[in-house]
Amino acid sequence: MADYDLAIIGGGLNGVSVARDAAGRGLRVILLEQGDLGGGASSATPRLVHGDLAMLERRGLLRVRAALAERDTWLRTAPHLVRPTRFVIPSHSDERPPWLLRSWLLLYDRLAPRMRLPASVTIDVTHHPVGNALKRPFGTAFEYSDCLVDDSRLVIANAVDAAERGADIRTGARCVRADRLDTWRLAVIDRGHRRVMTARALANATGAWTASVAETILRMPSLVLGATRISQIIVRRLFETDNVYVFQNSDHRLIFAGPYQRDFTLIGTVDRPFKGDPAIVTMAAADVAYLCEAANRYFREQLDPSDVITTVSGANAVIDPSNWRALQDGAMMLDRPRGKAPLLTIFGGDVTTSRRRAEQAVARLTPFYPMSPRWTARAALPGGDFGWALFEAEVDRACERWRFLTEAEAGRLVAAYGTRIAAVLGDAKSRADLGPAFGPELTGAEVRYLMAREWARFPDDVLWRRSKLGLTMPPEACEALATFMAASA
Repeated sequence: MADYDLAIIGGGLNGVSVARDAAGRGLRVILLEQGDLGGGASSATPRLVHGDLAMLERRGLLRVRAALAERDTWLRTAPHLVRPTRFVIPSHSDERPPWLLRSWLLLYDRLAPRMRLPASVTIDVTHHPVGNALKRPFGTAFEYSDCLVDDSRLVIANAVDAAERGADIRTGARCVRADRLDTWRLAVIDRGHRRVMTARALANATGAWTASVAETILRMPSLVLGATRISQIIVRRLFETDNVYVFQNSDHRLIFAGPYQRDFTLIGTVDRPFKGDPAIVTMAAADVAYLCEAANRYFREQLDPSDVITTVSGANAVIDPSNWRALQDGAMMLDRPRGKAPLLTIFGGDVTTSRRRAEQAVARLTPFYPMSPRWTARAALPGGDFGWALFEAEVDRACERWRFLTEAEAGRLVAAYGTRIAAVLGDAKSRADLGPAFGPELTGAEVRYLMAREWARFPDDVLWRRSKLGLTMPPEACEALATFMAASA
């Protein structure tokens, strides 16, 4: 008998979503991640959960409708990680005419399920707060509803739920060889120790590493033709409202500029072909300048590349759309030669459709062994067991229980952990009860929780994936955090 029903290589959003879905259907699952969960493209997304308004221009109505349905599913199941936001598209005289934008948004409203998100409206930016940050020529804009998501926290929440449903999640575990018979025999270097395990099916969910894993570890041809790099920039806060601005650029791209971690603005995205090591993905200087110029067409406060605080980049695999259905929701292939164990390959796609993509991937394995029905559309992720409109009530509840928290601190913790904030703060009565402080917000209690429950091993795991506190963490606090984590390991 095999050790596992399903082994998954890759701990990005696709991998952990498949692990969660399969574990919840009763399969024995192991997930192997050579680095940290969400360490690749899954932590470099545009942070949007949306129907993709631009897809209407390409007449992808069914795809938009499916994505909007998933948007509402996320609002129900992850209300701490996925937050409703008003998006604003200023009308530009050199770009799409106002009547076209308005017709798109009316159709967008019609395609969306009824979750009581406000409908789209036309606004006069000269008499509206969203116009304060814009140049004077922009007098009309269109406002509509979509959502922002904490992408790296979404990865972790899926992994936590998978583990609580029985999946074995192993970080720092690299699969170095896979032999395919009627079962898969895997050789794994797990934090310095060589282990051998067997699985009835294998999933390659390694993102930009899909081709190299297929060719060197699985020793079989790959359908991946290359990789694409997605990049964004982070600058100082450019506006006071909580809206996301959607700018029509001169090349017809839609550029997003949204609030990021209270004090910053995230601007993106740029997609370019990528060659090189997916572990080292850097943004080209020309792309930095491109996003600055795109923002400068609209914002009153002008940006120079020297104003960029940091960049965010990640790579993912791509296949030839002329030969395969390389759709917006990713690519999925199941290979099962006669007498051989099945191999599932899954990569690409966006955050919005990740749950549905994993559900479809696991459903492809149902002919090989029995499993319980689909379930993830109805089950809340860890910490998400409250109504999506009650986020502020959860923040107030946290402030009432832990009176030493400021509203901003409580908001950050609820946005990260939802109703599981108690597992982080426990019965603390004061800040001193939370242990040492690392910078203005991070405490020893939170770090211990992240190490014990969320597989954090190194400072970057805490500062850039479990949180984004690395943006404001002083160097001396980073050093103290590294010492604390080494002593606590």
